[in-house]
Amino acid sequence: MHNGTVRSSLRVAGTLLLVGQLLYIVITLLHAGGVANDHHAIFATYAASGSWTLVHIGQFAAMALLVAGLVALSFAVDVQAGLARWGGRFGAASAVAALALYGGLQAVDGVANKQADAAWVNAADAEKAARFASAEAIRWIEWGLRSYQNFALGLAVLLLAVAVLRIAWVPRPIAFLMALAGLTYLAQGWIVGVEGFSQTLSNAIVLAYVLDVVWMVWLVIVAVRMKREPALRRLADEVAGHPAAIPSPS
Repeated sequence: MHNGTVRSSLRVAGTLLLVGQLLYIVITLLHAGGVANDHHAIFATYAASGSWTLVHIGQFAAMALLVAGLVALSFAVDVQAGLARWGGRFGAASAVAALALYGGLQAVDGVANKQADAAWVNAADAEKAARFASAEAIRWIEWGLRSYQNFALGLAVLLLAVAVLRIAWVPRPIAFLMALAGLTYLAQGWIVGVEGFSQTLSNAIVLAYVLDVVWMVWLVIVAVRMKREPALRRLADEVAGHPAAIPSPS
């Protein structure tokens, strides 16, 4: 891959990742809130939400942008050989799987969950217990999908962190921050599978947001500087297999 293509892929990846992450955070702030594990209270809140469908469509669109950024990043690191190249490719595959799982999650949360909650709220007294049990069953399916989506996304970020670590012109702390974010997603997968939407999960989500924004902003800055600094371009040439572009020693 030509070094110009590498720079272009890195800029596209950084932009998609940052825009997708920031958009996801903003849209999620519009999500109906409350103590998520208090099912009687939160189901009533969800049933009354007028923006529920739009918020979940927006979250899916933002996640699609983020995953597109991870896939673009895999193209940027494909100039590497061995472990880095395969880390990028498997990372991209895991990211696509995470998006597919997220689509299933939003179908359950954004559609089924809302309908079940509304049916429980509007049910006759004799039917409320059965309707509530149905709503809880759907909620637990949501936990399962969210758990495995977090596992897939965390694995994708970890694998791409390994690949990014091998890129000479990208500062190593970016890869380390990516790895920490990936571990945070894995932790989220475990927590939601065991505790549901607990305060511990909320804390892990906020930590992942912070880590993601930091490494994504840094990656965008590096990509922009690559366009302007000849020394960085020479490093790109070397890794891309264009040794002729590197000044020979005197």
